[in-house]
Amino acid sequence: MNEFQPAMRSVDAVDVIDVVMVGGGNMGAALVGGMIESGVFAPDKLAVVELLDPRRRELKDMFPSVAVVDTIPSCRSAVIAVKPSDVRAATAAAVAAGATRLLSIAAGINIATIEDSAGDGVAVVRCMPNTPALVGKGASAITGGRTATDVDLRWAESVLGAVGIVDRLPEEQLDAFTGFAGSGPAYIFLIAEALADAAVAEGIDRSTADRVVSQLLLGTSTLLARDGDPAALRRNVTSPNGTTAAGLDVLDVHDVRGSFAAAVRAATQRSRELGT
Repeated sequence: MNEFQPAMRSVDAVDVIDVVMVGGGNMGAALVGGMIESGVFAPDKLAVVELLDPRRRELKDMFPSVAVVDTIPSCRSAVIAVKPSDVRAATAAAVAAGATRLLSIAAGINIATIEDSAGDGVAVVRCMPNTPALVGKGASAITGGRTATDVDLRWAESVLGAVGIVDRLPEEQLDAFTGFAGSGPAYIFLIAEALADAAVAEGIDRSTADRVVSQLLLGTSTLLARDGDPAALRRNVTSPNGTTAAGLDVLDVHDVRGSFAAAVRAATQRSRELGT
């Protein structure tokens, strides 16, 4: 089988799945795990559709109470968690299986494209999640299509809220969200690499540098989540003429702020290009 298809058998109403996850990759699995842990979704009313046999076996071990299948069962709602090139086929198959509400997490595929594949009478919500959702610390943005109601958006928030925070944005802002939040983890990982490399260059052994940088980022993000003001936190740790001030002066000389702004701008533009 090389594309997603609806199941060909008839299904009794009692067998109708509340939410089917179309695509059992890392993000799809993370969402299913979060949905179960949230207590909002009953495992026996969820299904995951995965085309690859080895991955299906893994998913069955991960979620023994969830139906893991290779065709889309009769369902009420579907999360489209496939690669962009498969979105049209997965959308059409989910609607053919009865879905009247869709949440797409496919990068770069706009609502108009999804609605065109879904046809009339289907509420579409588009989402941009980021990879920290894999550990329940994600940041996602959603936007609704022409017929999506507040109820549909709240449903999408309940799915994505199981793995992090969710914001509602107009669709034209999703590319910018992708540029800073979707691509943002890579920027932070680059900072981690650079800090560890700098520590090693100053004589710290690699294992210590990596361990301390990991703790540094964890502790710093926890402080930021608690206090919510990065500028104030930066000022609090920066004594006049101290060591931190000396380091920040160098970063200012190299225009680190400007480099981040340029990175977000480039990623935003690339997201726009992928959606055309």
